[in-house]
Amino acid sequence: MVFISKILFFTSHHGFYTVILLFVFFGLLSYLTKKAWFLIPIIPLAILNGFGGQFLNAWFLNKYGIESTAIITSDVETNSTLNDMYIHDYEAIVKKQDGRYISTFFSTTTAAIYPIENAIRIPQTEVSFPVKYIPGYEKNIVILYGQSEEGKMADKYSKLAPVNSARIKYEADRTNKEFIEEYIAALENYIKYYNEEGYKSKLQELKEELKHLK
Repeated sequence: MVFISKILFFTSHHGFYTVILLFVFFGLLSYLTKKAWFLIPIIPLAILNGFGGQFLNAWFLNKYGIESTAIITSDVETNSTLNDMYIHDYEAIVKKQDGRYISTFFSTTTAAIYPIENAIRIPQTEVSFPVKYIPGYEKNIVILYGQSEEGKMADKYSKLAPVNSARIKYEADRTNKEFIEEYIAALENYIKYYNEEGYKSKLQELKEELKHLK
């Protein structure tokens, strides 16, 4: 597992050198075997690594790693951009099983983050956040953003957004049956995850209002 983790860390953090190694390995294989078709996998593998190297690394570490914590110690904005946003270089320290810390690094484009989604979410500096790694190679980490305080708040906000949208419609027209039903449905879905008394009371109130409209 340590060997695989080292390979995934290298390929996901050093894309350019990975491409060079692919050319060297398959080029040498083609030369020794006198078979040109060994050159075919170079470009597809390079592209796959460029687009999905960090995702494979994130999946592997979440599947086989153990949980710990890390703290970002440095956040430096670079001159490079991704989707019109500046790429950041990060330095961090990772807590090992013996309680000591080891230094590591990653960037906006190389960070392994779980759950895997089409978004790059990096915790703030100086704040401890959950990670996973393979013991013996702790510098290769996957950020468990969903379990961090920031991730929990972001998840709560996303689930609360439909509630707020439905509330605005309801407050604009409290006699609209469709708006009340939408508000009720949004509250019921939210309460599945966050059983908060205030929203439960509002849900019961809306159900009573709906009965009187029928």
